[in-house]
Amino acid sequence: MTAAAASVDREAARLTDLDSAIGDADHGSNLQRGFAAVVKTLETEPPQTPGTVLTTAGRQLISTVGGASGPLYGTLLRRTGKALGEAGRVTVDELRTALRAGVDAVAQLGGAAPGDATMLDALDPAVEALATSFAAAAEAAVRGAEATVPLQARKGRASYLGERSIGHQDPGATSSALLFAALAETAADGEGAK
Repeated sequence: MTAAAASVDREAARLTDLDSAIGDADHGSNLQRGFAAVVKTLETEPPQTPGTVLTTAGRQLISTVGGASGPLYGTLLRRTGKALGEAGRVTVDELRTALRAGVDAVAQLGGAAPGDATMLDALDPAVEALATSFAAAAEAAVRGAEATVPLQARKGRASYLGERSIGHQDPGATSSALLFAALAETAADGEGAK
């Protein structure tokens, strides 16, 4: 979560720029505020298990991030954390299964599917690619986010633009790719992601 927060902080202006073309120009600043609050909460009350880290982070994002991003990211993290349970350590396969549960919950909450130009276009292929490696998952998320450019948004605020949403990279897919990049970075740095 610390690596994700640092990545969001670095990329906040770009996320807001992407959102200004098809949304309300606050995606970067909202996530920046939310992930800063996550880091502060985790430092103040350090959770003891990976699942608890994610459920705590999810609750914090729901309470501090405005718009749809708070509930969507909060649901992703909380459902993933709940699926991990109280285990002190998790395997990559267990994480992948838990992330699948989180992504499915996001799809249900938002009523979206891959191809709708949403965060699911990055999340779904990333979870599938996690079967190969953390790096493959991060690369799949980036490709998924980039693949939203030619799509017409069918969900979220961008869908109000109709065909004018075509040609713009979805900010939610882009921020989702940042999370998988942070996961890959953390995994490459050692045993922290296992």
